[in-house]
Amino acid sequence: MRWLADENFNNDILRAVFREKPGLDIVRAQDAGLTGTADEVLLAWAADHNRVLPTITAHAYRRAMKGGDPMPSVFEVSRRVTVRSAVEDIILLSECSNPGEWEGQVRYLPLR
Repeated sequence: MRWLADENFNNDILRAVFREKPGLDIVRAQDAGLTGTADEVLLAWAADHNRVLPTITAHAYRRAMKGGDPMPSVFEVSRRVTVRSAVEDIILLSECSNPGEWEGQVRYLPLR
């Protein structure tokens, strides 16, 4: 699973994921030249690059309801989730998911 973290995603979670699994394929929006980009554009970019987003739920629902455009997977990470729980779920999803398994879906973390 390949991820795109928008610029508002919790950096504590990102740092912990990178420490735990440095080879995990996560691109930050800032590193892809997408700083300040509208959420709708981030969704389109993620869809075009086969990346999963860990945020942007409201825009994802609008995109899915509009239809016609590819819809990447979106996992909304609760602000109440612990860093440890978020890291475990992101790694679990990355290591145990099949390509395209979550495409077009909005899910919520923590998984439990």
